[in-house]
Amino acid sequence: MSRADDFERQGFLVLPDFVPAAACDALKARAEQLVEGFEPETVSIFTTHEQTRTSDAYFLSSGDQIRFFFEENAFAPDGSLRQAKALSINKLGHAMHDLDPVFERFSRTPELAALATELGVRKPLLLQSMYIFKQPHIGGEVNSHQDSTFLYTEPYTCLGFWFALEDATLENGCLWALPGGHTLGLKKRFVRAPGGGTAFQVLDSTPVPEEGFVPLEVKKGTLVVLHGLLPHKSGANTSPKSRHAYSLHLIDGTATYPEDNWLQRAPSMPARGF
Repeated sequence: MSRADDFERQGFLVLPDFVPAAACDALKARAEQLVEGFEPETVSIFTTHEQTRTSDAYFLSSGDQIRFFFEENAFAPDGSLRQAKALSINKLGHAMHDLDPVFERFSRTPELAALATELGVRKPLLLQSMYIFKQPHIGGEVNSHQDSTFLYTEPYTCLGFWFALEDATLENGCLWALPGGHTLGLKKRFVRAPGGGTAFQVLDSTPVPEEGFVPLEVKKGTLVVLHGLLPHKSGANTSPKSRHAYSLHLIDGTATYPEDNWLQRAPSMPARGF
């Protein structure tokens, strides 16, 4: 059975040793360098419980920027950081692949372009990138969600490339996926609300089953490919080890990308391919 057949059947692929260790290390070093140079004027907390996320302007204008989002548990009651800044950031987003040379080299490779074509993307556009730290002890869980909720196209074309930059285990919050769950249809959309801020638009109120998720414990250098409709999640990091990962989302340029999607880019910086 081909990789495309496997992907169509289960909604995800696990491809070990897709990225050399040296490339993982270079991306990790660059992310840490960006955090080191970050002086937080605006504090934006990334709430991993999507239904309670507050959408501030800093977040909503991050589609074509490099922005820094803190862990929910990073702050003491008085507003000070509980630990060093470098251990308090949840993620970077959402255009490192366009704005930073190290991230661009990692994101735009012939191997990834070939894989996107193999999986049926006719005109791949690299829309969003996220560097996820999953910090020791405070790395929050991410509830079950579908990427097409956030990166909606008509028809559905969102494709996620998730790279393990460090070993991902049960203890440090590996991914969990629901095999075949991409056939359940899209449950909701995350849109810009007419009066400002954001809202979830329910498309199908039938709940995603809580049973049946499988853990994806993977080694550094593994690429996990996620169908945009596949329910997936990750646990909290209860260990002393971080779980750095890089996530890149593509859409097909032949599809329609609605104006009420939360992630918008300036006309001067449209999404580009490989």
